[in-house]
Amino acid sequence: MNNVASLVGRHIVGIDPGLNITGYGVLQITTTGVKLAEGGVVRGRERGSLPGRLKEIFQGVREVLAAFSPVTVAIEQLYSHYDRPRTAILMGHARGVICLAAALSEIPIEHYAATQIKRMLTGSGRASKEQVQLAIQRELSLAAPPDPPDVADALAAAICHYHLGIRAPKL
Repeated sequence: MNNVASLVGRHIVGIDPGLNITGYGVLQITTTGVKLAEGGVVRGRERGSLPGRLKEIFQGVREVLAAFSPVTVAIEQLYSHYDRPRTAILMGHARGVICLAAALSEIPIEHYAATQIKRMLTGSGRASKEQVQLAIQRELSLAAPPDPPDVADALAAAICHYHLGIRAPKL
């Protein structure tokens, strides 16, 4: 194991960016793996105002980062189907303010492809939202799957980083 022992008690924050709902998941690193510290959502409530929603997302993410002082923020890389480029552009705005919040807090950011995260958790890069929720429930020994799915996706990014970025031996 890499530097897991030196990180025991510290946190990893995973974020699933969205303009309406941004999911976040906070994992605490333990001597035996990770455990759920907190999961939730930041809602962009200000309808009709992209700058207003981005401000709400930025402020909400900053609050989570300030509360937990994580060692890393893990976030899903931007992907959009080729016939919906507008979606990618709008999601890029949300990812931008999330990355800015982490950068201003001087917290490193790791980016993972959605297919990589899903494959690591479920064995399939094309797993459904429900499969990811069940995998997170199993991985973290939760009584029920995380809901909404945005929280499960955020926790999945954090777990992916734990396994690939912290536990994996550096070559």
